[in-house]
Amino acid sequence: MGRHGVRRRVLVARLDSAGDVLLAGPAVRAIAAGDHGDSPNDVVMLCGPQGAAAARLLPGVVDVLTWSAPWIIDPAPELTPDLVGELHDALVALGVDEAVILTSFHQSPLPLALLLRLAGVRRIAGASVDYAGSLLDVRLKPGEDFPEDQPEAERALGIAEAAGYALPTGDDGRLQVTHLADASALVGRGPYVVVHPGASVPARAWPPLHHAAAVELLTAAGFRVVVTGSPTETDLTSTVAGPEAVDLGGRTDLAVLGSVLAGASVVITGNTGPAHLAAAVGTPVVCLFSPVVPAIRWAPYRVPVELLGDQDAACALSRARICPVQGHPCLSNVSPEDVVDAVLRLSSGISSLGSRRSIGRTDGRRTTRGNR
Repeated sequence: MGRHGVRRRVLVARLDSAGDVLLAGPAVRAIAAGDHGDSPNDVVMLCGPQGAAAARLLPGVVDVLTWSAPWIIDPAPELTPDLVGELHDALVALGVDEAVILTSFHQSPLPLALLLRLAGVRRIAGASVDYAGSLLDVRLKPGEDFPEDQPEAERALGIAEAAGYALPTGDDGRLQVTHLADASALVGRGPYVVVHPGASVPARAWPPLHHAAAVELLTAAGFRVVVTGSPTETDLTSTVAGPEAVDLGGRTDLAVLGSVLAGASVVITGNTGPAHLAAAVGTPVVCLFSPVVPAIRWAPYRVPVELLGDQDAACALSRARICPVQGHPCLSNVSPEDVVDAVLRLSSGISSLGSRRSIGRTDGRRTTRGNR
């Protein structure tokens, strides 16, 4: 197997959130498939604590290594010899010979590339605006070798392709997950809509009472509603669910949540991990998208989507974690009725807005993302 009869082990690094790891899925599958007719590779994912659970759901991943990168994690851990030694020893023990570093536009692959070199990794690929010297064997220059304004999944796949890997025949490049758990006992019988009100940072959150009002309107319109959230969001999910929706706050890990989303007719959520998990299971998304990051890069990928929120608001492209504009108008001005209307369009298959919503580019042009 492989060029010398041995299956190769390739490290794929994506050091930040669960959503970003899910968006790396097509690139992971390309790398796992091998190159030039070679035998498949064993992909080991290197993730931060927030992304490890998502990595375990990706087809093609055989092992997950969790490490907190001081230049990625917020708040950042102290860079100590012990922290560096932990990564070094794990890489040596795994016998990693090659690595593909996946990053977003604002991240550098070079700190990790340096640590990988010191651990004996022979071949490293990544995208870097900075001169990489001997740290990268394959270097893509963002803005020169590929456009910055493209979906994150396609950026990651482009890095994998530069390293010599392509999706196998028959793989359409959509997001995918595997190893989902059975959630039928949690969601009950009959169709339902999922509302996921939480967000990783406040600037991306629609107000809780807006969510609660949307749940009331959906229930009145005949929809059965399931509300999801993490163990730290149970007060939020209780408020949003009210007396009639099913409250699953704190009752789902990522594998169970994926199953809940897969069974939904529509998912309502912000720009957060569950939006990408919904895309990975093929469920349409009403996405309350704050423009602090560009939708062309991080909107739900290749599923029917209703993108709500003012993409030209004053906070656009600020990458703010806390809204810099009083009243959070980019999202608070979206009404519960707007959300219900979007659900009705998606659930009825009307695509006048749902599958052809214009998503803003950072260069001032517009692009259209559909159910490709």
